[in-house]
Amino acid sequence: MIFYIAGPMTGLPGYNKEAFTEAARLLRTCGHTVLNPATLPVLPEDKYLPICTAMIDAADAIYLLDGWPKSLGARCERLYAKRQGKLELTEKDIKIKIKQEKRKEESNGNEQ
Repeated sequence: MIFYIAGPMTGLPGYNKEAFTEAARLLRTCGHTVLNPATLPVLPEDKYLPICTAMIDAADAIYLLDGWPKSLGARCERLYAKRQGKLELTEKDIKIKIKQEKRKEESNGNEQ
């Protein structure tokens, strides 16, 4: 599956690239292809939306980082993705899934 990562960038240290990079690593570890807008060069702000909507068009799903509702850009990207019928997954969803998997592994280990 191809994921586009959306989340807050403007006003955050290093444009929050660390969170984007970590999300990309996690998704790639799960076997997915990642479209990461944090890897784009520094451009005038009005240049990003057309590039990002093209990336969303190429994606199967949008992955929303924690804090995305506070970002106008991420909210626009989410709305666009939703209107295009893209699957939506949040960082919170992944954290819950990882906790469930760890509990399952621990309980399987205790049964042996």
